[in-house]
Amino acid sequence: MMTMGVKAFVDTNILLRALLTEMDSHAKADELLKRVLREDAELWISGQVIREFIVQATHPKTLKVPLTISEVIHEIHIVEQLFQVADETSAVRTMLLSLLQTFPTQGKQVHDANIVATMLA
Repeated sequence: MMTMGVKAFVDTNILLRALLTEMDSHAKADELLKRVLREDAELWISGQVIREFIVQATHPKTLKVPLTISEVIHEIHIVEQLFQVADETSAVRTMLLSLLQTFPTQGKQVHDANIVATMLA
C-alpha cells in the first residue's frame, strides 16, 4: 500500500525507542518507522522532540548508561537526515494559544498541545 503525500509526525517516545536498542519496545518502534518509510510517507519531528530526545537520552532514569553529549549529537545528526524538522514559528505559537483556549490544558500536557500546534501549523 503506497501512501504518497502522507506525513507522519513522530513523537519523542517513538523516536527514543526506534533509535536506542536498549529501550523497551525498540523492535516495535524500529519496525513501525521502517514500515512507514517503505510506504513513502514523510517523517516529521520538531525542535521540541529533538530537545526531549536529548533530555531523555542523557537521563540516568531513562537509560542505565545514558548517552554522552557527543553520542546524542551524533544521533541528532542522523535524525536530521531521516526526518523533516518542523520549525516552531509564530504561527505555531498562535495555533498553540488557540488550541489552549479551545481545549483548556495545563502542566506537562502543554508540551503535547505544542506538538499538535506544530503539526497543524
